[in-house]
Amino acid sequence: MKSKIDRWRRALCGCGALASALLVSCGGGTQVAAFAPNRVIAFGDEASVIDDFRADANGRKYSINGTVSATDPTLDCKIDPLWIQVLANGYGLVFPQCNPQPNAVASPASRIRATPGAQVADIAGQIDAQIAESPFTATDIATVLVGQNDILAQYAQYATVGEGQLTTNVEAAGTALGEQINRIANAGAKVLVSTVPDIGLTPFGMAERAANTDTDRSALLTRLTARFNAKMRATILNDGRKIGLILTDEYFQSIVRFVGLGGFTNVTVGACDLTKSTLVPPSILDCTDLTLVAGATGATYVFADTTHFGSGAQLQLGTLALTRAQNNPF
Repeated sequence: MKSKIDRWRRALCGCGALASALLVSCGGGTQVAAFAPNRVIAFGDEASVIDDFRADANGRKYSINGTVSATDPTLDCKIDPLWIQVLANGYGLVFPQCNPQPNAVASPASRIRATPGAQVADIAGQIDAQIAESPFTATDIATVLVGQNDILAQYAQYATVGEGQLTTNVEAAGTALGEQINRIANAGAKVLVSTVPDIGLTPFGMAERAANTDTDRSALLTRLTARFNAKMRATILNDGRKIGLILTDEYFQSIVRFVGLGGFTNVTVGACDLTKSTLVPPSILDCTDLTLVAGATGATYVFADTTHFGSGAQLQLGTLALTRAQNNPF
């Protein structure tokens, strides 16, 4: 496992200048002393979910799930970590949903409030749930990644609803998200927020372009994503002591434009072979590094399915998040 992670990290370091440019401290500033959080609290959608539906603290992800080895299909949630796990691991923290025996951490304080399918309207409730259990403190890092499901829901109404109205709707969602991010920051936590990746460049976006002739559907999805991100960014507090921004949209666009960046060679096909899923309906929740399409690996395929990042992209996003946290003036 270590060699796999080291290989991905070296790939990310190979584009270090670009990665640095995509980490934004809102309002500028430099870190005076190293910030050491006591817990990570994740808000958003399935991109930040570890689903411990078997209640064994060895949950599954909406990505490529790691197995012990090529000959041992036993799942290990610590292998192929989500971006929030990479961030938490950087500070010696774990989530209850991935804290298996025999080396479980006693009473981990970090929390995953993110839920599968969540949209911006769900974030207020996620925040309320956290405050009800344990209010934010100055030693918390909250992560926020949500909006893809909002954009897809709006896009599904095209062309019954025109692009102008869809744009208005996603902009309203972006503004609403920015307000919730500010709510977390004003409540005392430090916040790392990721922009939504360009949905127009996902396998889903490419397939929509190929299947429809009324307009360039990929370009439409790109425009909707851009307007959502722009409104969110325009709304969040311009204070680097409270909020750090990760420009995942721009990083992903660069991966698509420059094949091989970050070690990725396939940006058009999902790596998971869902015909091997044992769940009903089929889901990437049981996609593993042993159930991929021929030739696919988590390190070389950006996507697990048509819209969700695979393990390599999750790792790179997590590395960007950890770098931001370590350099923001929190």
